Amino acid sequence: MPEKNIVKKYKKDDFAIVWEPKKCIHAAICVQELPKVYNPNAKPWIQQENASIEALKKQIDMCPSGALTYEHKNNLKTDNNMKTEVELMKNGPLLVKGTISLKSPDGSIVTKDKMTAFCRCGASANKPYCDGQHKAAGFEG
Repeated sequence: MPEKNIVKKYKKDDFAIVWEPKKCIHAAICVQELPKVYNPNAKPWIQQENASIEALKKQIDMCPSGALTYEHKNNLKTDNNMKTEVELMKNGPLLVKGTISLKSPDGSIVTKDKMTAFCRCGASANKPYCDGQHKAAGFEG
């Protein structure tokens, strides 16, 4: 049976933080940037009232896996005009920023928006995508 894709929304007024745990690679950029908002030991772990909407947007746009996105006034934040960029994270995944189409060996095509993290270490259980296993594998690169 396929694993269910969980999507959680943390809504306040016209702004909602959307979190897809399956996409998260645990880079911890969210916790580092806004520790008063993102606390993995708290329930709920996201407390958006502790930052401005602009600060939240800026931090969410930095999420390397795309696990965090936001909705504002019923419009999902997307940047379809974003130039495609490729970045190597030290000891981590290959990040492709922008909209891409990924063609699988079976011919199916998946479109990814914003940011996609590709595995470089070979340890991911979700290949070709990164699932954060590079840390446990001690990957250096």
